[in-house]
Amino acid sequence: MAARRTDGLRRLIARTARPLLRLTAKTVGAARRSRALTLGLAGALAVLVILSGFLGVQLYRQHAEEQRNQDILAAARQSAVNFTSLDYRHYDRDSKNVLKGATGEFKKQFAAQTKDLTKLVADNKSVSQGHVLEAGIAKADDRSARVLVVADSRVTNTAAPKGQARNYRLQLDLVHEGGRWLTSNVEFVG
Repeated sequence: MAARRTDGLRRLIARTARPLLRLTAKTVGAARRSRALTLGLAGALAVLVILSGFLGVQLYRQHAEEQRNQDILAAARQSAVNFTSLDYRHYDRDSKNVLKGATGEFKKQFAAQTKDLTKLVADNKSVSQGHVLEAGIAKADDRSARVLVVADSRVTNTAAPKGQARNYRLQLDLVHEGGRWLTSNVEFVG
């Protein structure tokens, strides 16, 4: 009788244990799949965060470069206008405008020639108002730039009282000093 009870007990345990073992196996499999899914999602999220950071840095650099280029072109355009605009009635102001946007050797040379130019402009009653037609950056980095400028002006003086058109093709070298782009050299080209 004891053998029957033991045998019956074994069968009861076997019947009860099989579904539990199946349930446990399913739970373990589901847990593994859930963990794998969680790890996969975490990995995908990490890749997205890294990619977003990389793209954000690229956009910031691109924006900074575009802003720098706009600043360079604005400074070059203003220097070209200042350089091609003069009026004998207030040449002192006009020459100071050129010098405000200048630096280095160009500033020294222009300042040294100002006295002679003042007399020449006054004697000829010269008036010129320049304007920039086109400007483009030939090369640039964070500290220096070379800009090509096409400018025109209408010049009146004692020899041409009705005015004469002048065309300028300029190469301006600029340097970044004190938070500003300043012209360090001007050459007539073409």
